[in-house]
Amino acid sequence: MRNFLKISLVPTEKEVYGILSKYEPQEFTAFVFEILNDLCPKRKNGSRDIIIDSTDINLNLNWHAKKITKESLKNKEYKWGHSTHRGFFIGMKLTLALDSQTLKPLAFLINEANVAEPKIYPEILKELKRKRIIKAGDVIYADRGYYSYENYVISVRNFKVVPLIFPRKNCNFKKLFNMFRYPLKIFDLRRNTEKEIKFYKEIIAKFKELISKWKELRSVRSIIEDVFKIAKKAYSMENLHRYIRSSVQKYCFLTVLLVGVTVNYGINERKELQAFSE
Repeated sequence: MRNFLKISLVPTEKEVYGILSKYEPQEFTAFVFEILNDLCPKRKNGSRDIIIDSTDINLNLNWHAKKITKESLKNKEYKWGHSTHRGFFIGMKLTLALDSQTLKPLAFLINEANVAEPKIYPEILKELKRKRIIKAGDVIYADRGYYSYENYVISVRNFKVVPLIFPRKNCNFKKLFNMFRYPLKIFDLRRNTEKEIKFYKEIIAKFKELISKWKELRSVRSIIEDVFKIAKKAYSMENLHRYIRSSVQKYCFLTVLLVGVTVNYGINERKELQAFSE
């Protein structure tokens, strides 16, 4: 970090905030992933399992003392939101993608608190694709908050990944399976259509296999909740005294970096993660 910030001595907390204010969020993102890519294990051959989840970013506004309406936040960068963890809150939402084996942070997004998870899902996939992280055949784990028929379909059609989004009770699997269609582009004469059809069939077959036993796989996804606990409890992301999007982004980016460093140095089992966050 000292090399990135071009300083030789370890700065005080006040000096850190002063230095960080000079950099744009995009620079922090590049900085964070440069360090994580150097520290964390490289991707192995074969498909990768990626966990996606979102958590609340509560901004410490005293809305109990003074009523804050949705209308009053119309021109603000933070909004009213609701989470199972906290209930109603005012702030933003952090969406994180992790490698399920190493728990290495792969990508993250900051949204207003009232943006629904089904809308965030394609955006985090686009971010993973932009960073050339996801590859055809990877498996995406996400809870039912991201559930929508369209998200299953675009995962296969646009990203060629297996979307293990945990289904809702009213999911009509027959309807869902009938929605899978080969993209028209694979029938271009310049493409190997037969090979691409075979690959899509393999993805859909793997999806059907995994979705049939999704309840058995819940523990794979749930470990990201312990990672979020570290971010909030150990690295003070529980309540932020920041009210500008860029400032929130920088703080969250550095928190993600600290989480990545933590799991890289051996604290990556469920019991260890839970103990570290207490």
